[in-house]
Amino acid sequence: MPRMPIPKQPRLTVDVIIELEGGVVLVERKFEPFGWAIPGGFVEWGETLETAAIREAKEETGLDVTLRRQFHAYSDPSRDPRGHTVCVVFEGTAQGTPVGGDDAKTAKVFPFDALPQLAFDHAQILEDYRTRRY
Repeated sequence: MPRMPIPKQPRLTVDVIIELEGGVVLVERKFEPFGWAIPGGFVEWGETLETAAIREAKEETGLDVTLRRQFHAYSDPSRDPRGHTVCVVFEGTAQGTPVGGDDAKTAKVFPFDALPQLAFDHAQILEDYRTRRY
């Protein structure tokens, strides 16, 4: 019996909005697309969304994150210039000082009213978070 072709599908990602010291933790990306971003990345085979979110946050910031809840999912096919991704965004907390690691050049806490230029659709995600969190 001939194999059916595998349909083209979006890749699954997770991001974690980490509130720390009255601001939000962002990472400066080492690779294209460059810019500042919410810590996150691709879900690996066999991982839950929660495990992937905690792993990615640790790899990129050095922080041990506690997830509070799932915030929202974003699926605009143009949200990532590398291809169609669907991102599940979590809210999390942590203690300590963020340090860039893995594919993050640096990690830093920014006040919500002084965010840098953000990659992907992360400006929209953080605006949604600011207006919906309380």
